[in-house]
Amino acid sequence: MPITVRELAGKLALPVLAGDVSRPVGWVHGTELADPTPFLEGGELLLTTGLNALRDGYVERLVRAGVVGLGFGTGLGHDVVPPALVEAAAEVGLGLVEVPRDVPFIAISKAVSKALAADEYAALTRTSEAQRALTRAAVRTGAGGVVRRLGQWIDGWAVLLDVAGRPVHAHNPRLVPDLTAELARLKAAGGLASAAFELDGVHVFLQVLGSRARGVLAVGTARPEPGIVNTAASLLVVALAQHDSVDAARRELRAGQFRMLLAGLAVDGLPGRFRVFLAAGPPDDDVFWAEHDGDFVVLTDEFDGFASSEVDQPGVARGYREARQARNAGVRTFEELAGNLPLPDGFADALLRPLDAETRATLRVWLAHHGAWDPAAAELGVHRHTVRNRVRRAEQALNRSLDSPGLRAELWLALHREGQ
Repeated sequence: MPITVRELAGKLALPVLAGDVSRPVGWVHGTELADPTPFLEGGELLLTTGLNALRDGYVERLVRAGVVGLGFGTGLGHDVVPPALVEAAAEVGLGLVEVPRDVPFIAISKAVSKALAADEYAALTRTSEAQRALTRAAVRTGAGGVVRRLGQWIDGWAVLLDVAGRPVHAHNPRLVPDLTAELARLKAAGGLASAAFELDGVHVFLQVLGSRARGVLAVGTARPEPGIVNTAASLLVVALAQHDSVDAARRELRAGQFRMLLAGLAVDGLPGRFRVFLAAGPPDDDVFWAEHDGDFVVLTDEFDGFASSEVDQPGVARGYREARQARNAGVRTFEELAGNLPLPDGFADALLRPLDAETRATLRVWLAHHGAWDPAAAELGVHRHTVRNRVRRAEQALNRSLDSPGLRAELWLALHREGQ
């Protein structure tokens, strides 16, 4: 932090006589002008031997110009600081210190210059350390890690907002104020990429991320450190771009895996049995999903979407057809569709007439297990060869192969209607 008038006075043993000496010194300037204010920028400690310091309005003009303190040299024109000047400084709150003759004005300038240089070096060092810490966070944990590390570093709050203004990652989210109005003004400004303002004593920075506006970084801190905020914003632009590239690659990989499943090829990492769901959008859940022909397809046990009957990997193509049929019919599951399809009069009786009761019962269980021999045999309490023989007997009676998906569907509908 910059050196204050009080710290400078203590360092050089300068007596403090009046006013507020807690303000930081931005520079030192010596003058004997009656009105030096046209040559000041604000934040200066003004040094004088008092040739014109007792004129009316002198102290007031210095305060209006933003002077943070007045150093009055004694031992030359004045042996002591005039009481009237002390009284005027006290009245307006201007910090006033005495500069004895044995303390040259140049010593004060050197002390302030040295303090400013040390403060600038400390700021550069802190910024450099912050850049390294934020870069490590970006490499290790991506955008979320950058936001958290930034919030910790500035001892404040930080939040990454998406293009709609929704928080994606945040540090100290309870401290984040309502930024709706500020974000609207930033958006309305068109090409404006950042904004900085003070809100309830907190310095707030809003930084648009990238020329394509991938989002907004919002930061609140007690001490303004725009360099660190800019570093975090740059890293977030890179992290978000990398995330987009990785996400696109993952989507393409999943789409390829789903095409393999449709072709009857196996894919690692899926459960033994599942349903095929058609979702409204990409799911947040940790499940297998892919984009195919404009559909978001999810393979899992339970999900909010249009669902097929239960399938395994070889049955994914059938499950996808079933899920689409359920969606087209406006029902949630394919089982609901199967139970509500209108059938021609006499369809079930005509199809099932050649089959005896035992064969029908076997087919009902076998079809429910999607043609799997062992699970069907276990449920029926018979040997798997018995199930095979009964299915073969059904094929002979119907004079059609049960390898046909169409015949299986017809039998399933007929058997389901018969059981109602």
